[in-house]
Amino acid sequence: MDYQEQLRAFSQPNLRVCQLRQLEILKVIDGICRKHGISYWLDGGTLLGAVRHGGFIPWDDDIDIAMDYQDMKRFARIAQGELPDGLFLQTPTTDPNVKEQMVKIRDLNSLYIEKGDSFVNEYVKGIYVDIFPFERHPDIPKSWTKRLAKGITKSNSILHHPHTYSLRAVAEFFWFGGQLLVYQAIWKMLSLCCRSTRYANIPTMNGYGITHDKATVLPLSTVRFEDAEFPAPHDPDQYLRNIYGNYMEIPPVEKRHFHSVVIIPELTK
Repeated sequence: MDYQEQLRAFSQPNLRVCQLRQLEILKVIDGICRKHGISYWLDGGTLLGAVRHGGFIPWDDDIDIAMDYQDMKRFARIAQGELPDGLFLQTPTTDPNVKEQMVKIRDLNSLYIEKGDSFVNEYVKGIYVDIFPFERHPDIPKSWTKRLAKGITKSNSILHHPHTYSLRAVAEFFWFGGQLLVYQAIWKMLSLCCRSTRYANIPTMNGYGITHDKATVLPLSTVRFEDAEFPAPHDPDQYLRNIYGNYMEIPPVEKRHFHSVVIIPELTK
């Protein structure tokens, strides 16, 4: 057993505790959204778990929800003043060592380490719920969307990745900076010239180029997740097929991975 397998074996008994803490965080988010009329819906593996399992995918250890980009910015402003003690709204503004444009609501009394986490840069690493920003996409061929979104995502990610001063870092800055400017300019032009009935993660977070017809998402429906009802896309079946294809097929055991490397659900009592 290698060290990663040992770490996973250490965290496995904490998986259900982690899931229940994430569910508590989701209910806090739901309460704030209901109070202020902010729309959101279950996304990704969380929606898949709700439809296929009635709750968490048994080996999943995160919760994903989505909001319109403008709603997410309003939620972030409101939530900073309304989250209860022990929860932290993590964005590049509230936690400068974080570069991702999504919002995370983190539990401050836990430790959740993923493969890509850095111990060089200090940022909050507690159990969390992800909030992904959605916006309209232009009605262009899927291959165009995938190529442009992948180019924007990759270039943006490399530019925001930690660098050491070197000739390679300088070359990457100019090469990928130029690519990002070109891809974004093309995307903006297409957005202005074309109808926009597609809906998806903002381009810097949509490396797979997955989009949904807006009618697949809105108006929202509801779905049961664990012990409560939560907002869901209007057509969960089509939404999940867009992402996963045959989503009802259970993956083989060797592909049932969870995201974390280490989970410590409670640091102090």
